[in-house]
Amino acid sequence: MNSLSELFSLEGKVALVTGASSGIGRAMAAVMAAVGAAVVHAARREESLQDAVDSVKQNGGKAAYVVADVGRQDALADLAEQAAACFGAPDILVNAAGVNLREPWDKITEESWHQTISLNLTTPFFLGRLLIPSMKERGWGRIINIASLQSVRAFPNGAAYGASKGGVMQLTRAMAEAWSGDQSGITCNAIAPGFFKTELTEKLYDDARVIDALSRQTIIGRTGEMSDLNGLTIFLASRASDYITGQTIFIDGGWTAK
Repeated sequence: MNSLSELFSLEGKVALVTGASSGIGRAMAAVMAAVGAAVVHAARREESLQDAVDSVKQNGGKAAYVVADVGRQDALADLAEQAAACFGAPDILVNAAGVNLREPWDKITEESWHQTISLNLTTPFFLGRLLIPSMKERGWGRIINIASLQSVRAFPNGAAYGASKGGVMQLTRAMAEAWSGDQSGITCNAIAPGFFKTELTEKLYDDARVIDALSRQTIIGRTGEMSDLNGLTIFLASRASDYITGQTIFIDGGWTAK
């Protein structure tokens, strides 16, 4: 392996991906496994987790899964322990689990508000904090959060989701300030996707007129495809991004550039 290949290799690394049973989390888990990482998939639905892990293994990758409700803070310590039992303590954490209930502002309840904030914003911090000590011991680590267009833009029926994702952008900076210092080798960054077809957005894709309108909001002229995440995922998870921390990178076809 030449020096350039080593920059983007994840051989010998262990990744924990929440929300890895479908959508963006599953796609990011698969591409990290493809470049050498042993990937632990975490989510609530065991059947979908098994399918994701089987797919990775069929392509020659290393994968395992842990069934966990990552929206419950009292479940996170057990998740971290079970994940470490698979391949060793994680070097990489991808906080991809999320929820978007799309409620009008006058229909939001305290329960739905706290559900959104807990899963989208609170869990990434507390799960990350559990993994930081072992990353510091090894002198290397990566935390990748999932932000959103709604980190910087207001969308209809998005008060709770937008608040949580705006928080993710600032939390990513705060994580970097707290954990990337003293040449720890740890970086904390976020990916902010535009519109991709996932379980959170699939209803939008039932209407071609809606997708056409969303496509025209971009510069490139289309919504995202899962393969569009591959390069940025590998970059942020690997040595290639050693000197980048506290950043949120938008992968949105130019939506936020207009």
